[in-house]
Amino acid sequence: MTAPDEHAIREAFRTQAAFCVASGSPLTGEVCAALAERMDRKTRTGAAILDWAGDPMADALMMRITGGLNALARSGGDPALSALYHSRSGDFPGQISRVLAEWDDWLLPWLDGPPQTNEVARAGALWPGIMAVAARFGPNVELLELGASAGLNLNLDRFGYVLGGVAAGDPASGVQLRPDWHGKPPVFAPVAVTSRAGVDQNPLDVSKPEVVERLMAFVWPDQDARVARISAAIALAQANPSPITKADAADWLEDRLARPQSKGVTRIVYHSIVLQYVTPEGRARIGAAMQRAGASATEERPLAWLSYEFASVAPAAELRLTLWPDGENRLLGQAHPHGAVIDWAG
Repeated sequence: MTAPDEHAIREAFRTQAAFCVASGSPLTGEVCAALAERMDRKTRTGAAILDWAGDPMADALMMRITGGLNALARSGGDPALSALYHSRSGDFPGQISRVLAEWDDWLLPWLDGPPQTNEVARAGALWPGIMAVAARFGPNVELLELGASAGLNLNLDRFGYVLGGVAAGDPASGVQLRPDWHGKPPVFAPVAVTSRAGVDQNPLDVSKPEVVERLMAFVWPDQDARVARISAAIALAQANPSPITKADAADWLEDRLARPQSKGVTRIVYHSIVLQYVTPEGRARIGAAMQRAGASATEERPLAWLSYEFASVAPAAELRLTLWPDGENRLLGQAHPHGAVIDWAG
């Protein structure tokens, strides 16, 4: 196996720092920059990061450790770190270096799995895609989400939206999404969700306070609107829990697509910034399962695949929609991975 490239890993942290600053989170940018500068192999956490064998960007390595640091700051367990995060200014390199040494055992497990942000603002790109499906086949839809995490975006019909001047969803919802919209406005169509379900390798149960804290840890702490938005979405999910199965996404999808589909209901499979965490074999199985199901779709029992994913590791993600029975695939637009900016092609 090729030895890890420590320089490349530090550069990945610097790249992430610049992206965070450009995305409105200078605090998380400062943390990433401090990590790039001060990490060493004197701690198990530092060694695990610097010896990372995978792709740090694709594995979201930077967000794993920043999530752990944010969780520690939120907990109040390290008052100096909490004060640094609260003031959003100070000696980031010095404090991060100290915390890595003093909280090594506590931080190390945060590297074990990818972050589960369950970013609610992504619904601002997903919902116009779902309205496009409803405009084509009618309002009744069945929602199946891959990588559902805590299931927050299984409630996307219960959010309110202003999309390029088009109002949609629930105007009284505690979750209101108004992304920076570029391009023509989306088509408006009424949507009625007849059923919903999701899958995740590690579903998050938001009825448990410790799970809520883990979910909040991955939200960049100085993005106040994001923090408020996910808090409102968690409350909505607690009041309206969706069924989420702990399973492999490909296994679950093959099973769900084999189940009978109601007449007059469009089955919509969707996911957002998930496929980078799925193995190549798993991605191939998901694609094959969709193609098989699409071959059996009819106008009375149509199928849609709404994908909000990176075409490559890049700042913007593509929103793509495939519709069966005709198999039409089109690029709906590009969007910031957090859903803040949407460039709509329609």
